[in-house]
Amino acid sequence: MSGAKVVLEDAGDGVRVIRLADPRRRNAIDRVLRDELVAAAAAVASDAAARSLVLRADGPSFCSGADLVETFGGADRKSVAEVRADLVRIYEAILCIRDLEIPTVAAVRGAAIGAGLNLALACDVRLAAPDASFAALFSRIGLHPGGGCSYLLTEAMGPQRAMRVLLDGETLEANTAAHAGLVDEVVDDPEARALEAAHRWARLDPELARGIKRSVRLAKTEGLAASLEFESWAQAASARKPRIQELVAERLARSTRS
Repeated sequence: MSGAKVVLEDAGDGVRVIRLADPRRRNAIDRVLRDELVAAAAAVASDAAARSLVLRADGPSFCSGADLVETFGGADRKSVAEVRADLVRIYEAILCIRDLEIPTVAAVRGAAIGAGLNLALACDVRLAAPDASFAALFSRIGLHPGGGCSYLLTEAMGPQRAMRVLLDGETLEANTAAHAGLVDEVVDDPEARALEAAHRWARLDPELARGIKRSVRLAKTEGLAASLEFESWAQAASARKPRIQELVAERLARSTRS
């Protein structure tokens, strides 16, 4: 759609691409971009043919974060509850990406700042260009982290490193972010590499891909017992699929011949 700040594209074979398309404003999350991002994520969530998602951005910056004036202008004249209600709507634009059941990968060029950092963190995998940077600048402007940043950074980097980054309002360059576990890989063309990965994942059985994503989340948040409970049911269900049974039949045939 012409003039849209968020564009949803079909890359074929079940791969969907959400593209932030407001480079003039460094893809800042204002009300329009927020609402369009929520709508795009909802469209992917309801798309039975969607198998994987790439999140990318136009221009030299991935996302400069929430529009500061629009988000916090006049906050001193509102109650804390009113300010919070406005913020939660921005959080929704981040969490709707995280809540997708299909595998997601972010291709990051340039700066991912504040809510933009959160948006990248909302994806399952992050690939970064050499010029990418990840900035948790909240404390530098006297603002508490938001949008799930405390949780998402801790999930990616561990509590000790996340604590330091948040207290210092630190910016991590691409290679430092990769070393810290924030980024999976630094590559010259993160969009192309993200699409390659998304197409690989899209070729998996959809139930298997969704199950692996859920299993990793459980391992991170719920511990061994919950992981074993889910894995035992999921693996038993996948064992009944034709591909496994064909493999079993091939092994049996080989053992009979030998």
